[in-house]
Amino acid sequence: MTGTRAAIRYAKAILEVSNAKGNAAVVSQDMETIAKAISESKELKLFLSNPIIKGNIKLNALLEVFASANEDTKSLFQVLLQNKRFDILEAITVQFKKLYDEMNGVQVAFVTTATELTPVMEAQVLAKIKELSTKEITIVSQVNPDIIGGFIIRIGDTQYNGSIADKLSQLKREFTN
Repeated sequence: MTGTRAAIRYAKAILEVSNAKGNAAVVSQDMETIAKAISESKELKLFLSNPIIKGNIKLNALLEVFASANEDTKSLFQVLLQNKRFDILEAITVQFKKLYDEMNGVQVAFVTTATELTPVMEAQVLAKIKELSTKEITIVSQVNPDIIGGFIIRIGDTQYNGSIADKLSQLKREFTN
């Protein structure tokens, strides 16, 4: 993502301000809403990154689209206007979520499966993850048919590969040696 370093700085600042005021949870919800809106709307993403559109127009549009947002979130929009950094708003929301989860002891587990996770499969995966971590876990699932079956779990720097493709690869290495 572009401007990741700057995005981290903005995310830390908005987290500190909102946490000091006791409304970090509300701002976190705002950040999730903004991230979802930008990721789902190609037009919004292009609008925010377009250098031809004046900052005031972008600010007014964001204030209108996210009218129900917390004042701290709206003040972020003001700061982005002053610094001409609307293009990194999505990166800021992603970094904020990471920092907020870290602050609250929540870890994100990235689970890759060959097919969509069903509720039963998700419960089984969550049980396996509980063995690997004592923290609260949020699952982010991805589908990759190339793993054939099973799953791959990544929590931070730790990865557990229980995929069929990995098992086949291990067998192939054994037979070629």
